Amino acid sequence: MRNSSLLAALLLAGGAALAQAGGSVGNGLAANNGTAAAARTTSAAPGGFVGPERGTLVIVGGGKLGPEIWNRFIEAAGGVNAHIVVIPTAGDDSAIARGRSSEKEALEALGVKDVTILHTRDPKVANTDAFVAPLKKATGVWFNGGRQWKIADAYLHTKSHEAFKDVLARGGVIGGTSAGATIQGAFLFRGDTKGNTILVGDHLEGLDFIHNVAIDQHVLRRNRQFDLIGLIKEKPELLGIGIDESTAIVVQQNTFEVIGASYVAIYDAARFGKQAPATAANSNTGTVSGDFFFLGKGQKYDLLGRQVIDRPRGSEGQ
Repeated sequence: MRNSSLLAALLLAGGAALAQAGGSVGNGLAANNGTAAAARTTSAAPGGFVGPERGTLVIVGGGKLGPEIWNRFIEAAGGVNAHIVVIPTAGDDSAIARGRSSEKEALEALGVKDVTILHTRDPKVANTDAFVAPLKKATGVWFNGGRQWKIADAYLHTKSHEAFKDVLARGGVIGGTSAGATIQGAFLFRGDTKGNTILVGDHLEGLDFIHNVAIDQHVLRRNRQFDLIGLIKEKPELLGIGIDESTAIVVQQNTFEVIGASYVAIYDAARFGKQAPATAANSNTGTVSGDFFFLGKGQKYDLLGRQVIDRPRGSEGQ
C-alpha cells in the first residue's frame, strides 16, 4: 500500500467507485437540501483563518498511528505534563463499556501522566458544567474512530462543543483519527446513520474546527480517493481533504503539514480538470491531471489561498 505501483492500481480501480460516488452524493444532497442549507459550511473563517487561530489540529486518516503522529500530538498538548481528554463516543457501546482504551494506554506509554476518558451519548449531559469540567484544564483532546455522527449527536452545539473550542483558544491541540478526523471539518462526510457508504446523509454538520472543509479518511486503503469529487462539485465553496491511513495533517491557522506514512488528497473545485500541481507525491504516483492531487510527508498546503506552499525543485509556474 505504501508504494506508487499499488497506489496507481487503486486509482485505476476507482472508476466504478467514482460513478457510484457521484450518484450517492447527488441523491444525498437533493434529499437533504434544507438541512444542507443549515449546515455551517460557508461561514467566514473567524479572523481570516481556515484552521484554528490559536492551537493545533492533528487530523489522522485512520489505521495504525506511528510514533511520529502521537509525538506531534503530545508535543502540541504540552509534552508529558499534558492534560489529555480522550473522547471514545464514536465507538460502539460494547467497546466503550469494556472500559479499555488503547489510546489512553498509548499516551501513557509515551509518558503522559494525566489522561481522562470522557463520554456520553446524551447532549443534555454534554451541556452540563459537571460534564465539561475535565475539559476546562485540558491541553489536548483526542477523538477516537467509529461513526462520526455519534460525536455530532452527543456534542454539537453544547457546552462540550464550546469547551473543545476553548482548548484550541488556550493554545492546546485537538486530534482524532478516522471518524475523529472527519468530525473536525465543517461538512460531515459519510455522516449517515444507515452506513458509511452513504456519502451525504442525515448528518451534515461537523464540529467546524477547520472551516469550509470536508474530510474523508482511509482514502487509499479503502479505495475512496474518488468519493469526495461529487460533493465538491455540488458544493465548490468546500475544500475536500482525503487522508490515507497512518497519515495526518497538522493544522495551524491557514497552513497544514503532512506527516506519517502515506498521502493526502486535495479536492479543489477551481482545479477540477486542470493539470495537477507539481508535488513530490504526484511525481511518485504519476498523478498529472484530474479532480484531485496528492501531498506527501513534509509537504505543506495553504488552506486560505488553496495552494501548495513548498514545491519540489523545477515545479515553478505550476
